[in-house]
Amino acid sequence: MKFKDGYWRLRPGVRAHYAAQAHDVTADAGSLRILAPARPITHRGHTIDGPVLRVDLSSPMPDVIRVRTVHFAGSVPASPAFEVRDDAPDVDIAVDGEQASLTSGALTVRVRRDTPWEMTFSADGRELTRSGGRSLAAMRDADDRHFMVDQLRLGAGELVYGLGERFGAFVRNGQSVDIWNEDGGTSSDLAYKNIPFYLTNRGYGVFVNHPGRVSFEVGSESVSQVQFSVEGHDLEYLVIHGATPKDILRRYTALTGRPALPPAWSFGLWLSTSFTTDYDEATVTSFVDGMAERDLPLSVFHFDCFWMRPYRWCDFEWDPEVFPDPEGMIRRLKERGLRVCLWINPYIGQASALFDEGMAAGHLLRRPDGTVWQDDHWQAGRALVDFTSPAARQWYAGKLRGLLDMGVDAFKTDFGERIPTDVAYADGSDPERMHNYYTLLYNRTVHEVLAERGAPVLFARSATVGGQRLPVHWGGDCESTFEAMAESLRGGLSLGLAGFGFWSHDIGGFEGRPDPAVFKRWVAFGLLSSHSRLHGSGSYRVPWLFDEESVDVLRSFTRLKARLMPYLYGAAAEAVTDGLPMMRAMRLEFPGDRGCDYLDAQYMLGPDLLVAPVMSADGEISYYVPEGVWTPLLGGESVSGPGWRTERHGFDSLPLLVRPGAVVPTGAREDRPDYDYADGVTLNAYRLPDGARRTVTVPAPDGTTAAVFEVSRTGDRVRARRLAGAPKSWSLRLFGERQATETTQGDDIEITL
Repeated sequence: MKFKDGYWRLRPGVRAHYAAQAHDVTADAGSLRILAPARPITHRGHTIDGPVLRVDLSSPMPDVIRVRTVHFAGSVPASPAFEVRDDAPDVDIAVDGEQASLTSGALTVRVRRDTPWEMTFSADGRELTRSGGRSLAAMRDADDRHFMVDQLRLGAGELVYGLGERFGAFVRNGQSVDIWNEDGGTSSDLAYKNIPFYLTNRGYGVFVNHPGRVSFEVGSESVSQVQFSVEGHDLEYLVIHGATPKDILRRYTALTGRPALPPAWSFGLWLSTSFTTDYDEATVTSFVDGMAERDLPLSVFHFDCFWMRPYRWCDFEWDPEVFPDPEGMIRRLKERGLRVCLWINPYIGQASALFDEGMAAGHLLRRPDGTVWQDDHWQAGRALVDFTSPAARQWYAGKLRGLLDMGVDAFKTDFGERIPTDVAYADGSDPERMHNYYTLLYNRTVHEVLAERGAPVLFARSATVGGQRLPVHWGGDCESTFEAMAESLRGGLSLGLAGFGFWSHDIGGFEGRPDPAVFKRWVAFGLLSSHSRLHGSGSYRVPWLFDEESVDVLRSFTRLKARLMPYLYGAAAEAVTDGLPMMRAMRLEFPGDRGCDYLDAQYMLGPDLLVAPVMSADGEISYYVPEGVWTPLLGGESVSGPGWRTERHGFDSLPLLVRPGAVVPTGAREDRPDYDYADGVTLNAYRLPDGARRTVTVPAPDGTTAAVFEVSRTGDRVRARRLAGAPKSWSLRLFGERQATETTQGDDIEITL
């Protein structure tokens, strides 16, 4: 939201009260409280009348500083609020006649006591950013709405990333971004997963701790500043310092939460009925049979909306005309080794039997006059479950437990974005702040029900801060084009920079029927994502409906992903322990390489695999390779960086490079994602430099450690030692100066180059 008309003037009707100076400073053991009047105080008479902003500075953990500014404290809603960790670490505070400072870890904030207002953040002797004169303010617009605003300086060449799953340009400079969840597809500036957190290439990130609408002007109102504003009387943000982007992300996720580990089976291939297609048990069986007959490994079958009767979403009752024996059908699918996922949403259509039940019990969201909030969008007479009510959550969860008793394993938690604000919540939560927050309560309710039966996994579309704790998320409704494939990837990489470790997308696109070239290229991208699902809107996504080569391509990449599971599940564990996404923007892994600053069409899958999806029918692709000699995983000549390459790939290939010096564990099976990863594991060492020593942890399918190895090189000898675990056999394979493989049932392998 813009308040200014150029450099000097405010927009018509806007009234600004800028912090002018830190006039009154109070320090205690862990914080600073500053009274910042909106005019310079030159004598005591100036303390009478006029706005004063209260600025509280504190630290929830080392290298993080919290700034909370309040105008009228009595007008601040109590709920909802994000769950943010607060360790109250030791801080250093200093106050004198010229400035007040607070230091947490290596990060220091200094506030000048004279005019003009200046609050500077620095670390390791270097200024990171600052809020200067005419930056921190209480504003009123032409409609007399009250806003709190601050601006932080952008240095020359400083680039901004993040703010959730956004499908436009990857670098945010020049963009206006509203943190307001909407159901807008992947081709606009609307987003399903808005996160008020950004990070820059200057060693810090900023998390605006506000669950409602946050308006960001990223070098767009003032080209040298990031402005953020919220309606109301309080504004809180946290400046997070880190020497690398990974350090910043680790601290942000330590504050707001890290993902649960999805079950290993969820990393396999998911196949869907699609949305508005015609399907019944015969259709489902034909798809499953077709996959098996073509030797296509399948892990999960997903039933989309029409497993229920029309007009009744959600009543959680199978359509008896289409699925007369759901328990038997699920049993038959599970006898074939498949897991089952069902589509749900948080809405109750008026024709659903649950509407009257929920209305009578007070479980549905109401208007301020006490009537149930309804509209005719999506489902006729649609109402929303009021997840602020513990009783409503238990009611909704109870309906899901009945489906789990049938054998259902997962839920696709669709929708949760277009939440009304002309409502009254059961717990008194502020409706504007609940708009984004609603999805967290919805998805948490479902996640907790699934967790009662084992390792839970969702397929969720909407999210806010904290939603990363409840994986998996997918990118939403995209077209079936190469352009949509690119915008989906941009969204996923941006979401990863908010600590969302696991992300997926509809292989082949959602809207429309992809041509075979789009489908086959998207298959490679989809199977080299954390989670992989074939799903469409009005057309099926079984590969034989496109061409026979599509079958071969799907088989090849599904098998590849299964072989890579020891590596991929290790990367998944890193998302859980460190908050680092499995699919990583290049800049996250290579922050010192300016060639990576703008890259949004390629990524690192885990720390060691570079993936550049081909987004053209003819197979031509240009991609960037960081420094070193990289090895194509699928075969071919080594690739040297730094620099750009242009290549042409068949449908069975794409640039998939292994980082120099990496040791990538691969498994002995390719028919399923969940197996004993340590039994028959191969440690693939790629151009290990002399003196290198790598520890390789091979996970078990339950997330524990199955085996630990050490791989080292001394001169012309490469040695691998088993440090823990007892695999029946294991191998060491070398790539680089010499290709060689040795297998053992013992503790040690040594190969001479």
